[in-house]
Amino acid sequence: MDTTVGGEFAPTTTYLNTAAHGLLPASAVAALRDAAAEIAEGRVDVAAYFEDVRGARSAFGRLVGVPPERVAVGAAVSLHVALVAGALPPGAEVLCAEQEFSSLVTPFAQCGARLRTVPLTALAEAVRAGTALVAVSAVQSLDGRIADLPAIGAAARRHGARTLVDLTQAAGWYPVSAADFDFTVCAGYKWLMCPRGVSFLTVPADGGGLTPLHAGWVAGEEPWNSTYGPVTRPARSARRFDESPAFLSWVAGARSLELLAGLDAAEIGAHDLRLARRFRGGVAALGFPPVPADSAVVSVPGLGGAARALTDAGVRMAVRGGLLRAAFHLYNTEQDVDRALDVLASAAGTARG
Repeated sequence: MDTTVGGEFAPTTTYLNTAAHGLLPASAVAALRDAAAEIAEGRVDVAAYFEDVRGARSAFGRLVGVPPERVAVGAAVSLHVALVAGALPPGAEVLCAEQEFSSLVTPFAQCGARLRTVPLTALAEAVRAGTALVAVSAVQSLDGRIADLPAIGAAARRHGARTLVDLTQAAGWYPVSAADFDFTVCAGYKWLMCPRGVSFLTVPADGGGLTPLHAGWVAGEEPWNSTYGPVTRPARSARRFDESPAFLSWVAGARSLELLAGLDAAEIGAHDLRLARRFRGGVAALGFPPVPADSAVVSVPGLGGAARALTDAGVRMAVRGGLLRAAFHLYNTEQDVDRALDVLASAAGTARG
């Protein structure tokens, strides 16, 4: 694929760290600068900014296969998860994978749920009659492993459990439908290439029994008629779970999401996986087998100490749980992979010497 996407991306480093933060496309940067200038100069256009929120909501819905009426917007995954946690009865069992990302599980621990953790590969078979909810990331942040979502969903339905899937490390490259689960959450600042402050929650058409605990005026059916006193007519759609948007994040995020929604999702996924497989083969040839997973996120035991050498050479990756973690997206190339492997080969040789 044309990874330049019409000149939208021009990284000055070998950037292989989308699992930590995606790159902003040029169109998002330009819109952000324009909006910041408007606010600085007293030309604030609140109506236009809310239109950007609407556009982002719609684009995200297209990306994950649900109508915008089922999408709520907010600032962070943990705030969305807290709504789900708050709807559970005290002591309810929440099943999750070991070493799951903290934002997905901590709200349940804080609200008094009983967290039961099992290995990711055992999650489906661990669902039982007493399980109220299964919470899992589609793609694991730590090491890129992919959850068996069809098996987990089927097991949850058999036992009457609900499902909450975190799409943060999946949406934008990995095909998944939010319609297959009761709830999904997704931070937009990684594979969706938005600024921090853009996050999504999808709910069933009936709201899934959630209470809009942080509802403000934007959650009203007619927001501009809900600005004083308690909101008496919450929005009929998932918008009743909206948080008041941080406009600058959404102005930029709308452009990123529209860009992604206009591309071939299967082509992006194939491109990302092709690069990840090239990297997997390269580090394995150096004597460092990566964590087994056919994923755009590659984690490698034994190479966490190479992070400094990579950074000094202008190659951006991350270290998570002692593992060197690389992540590949539409703005990356084979040359990026080979550059990283060259640096790692040198660093590994120096360490062995």
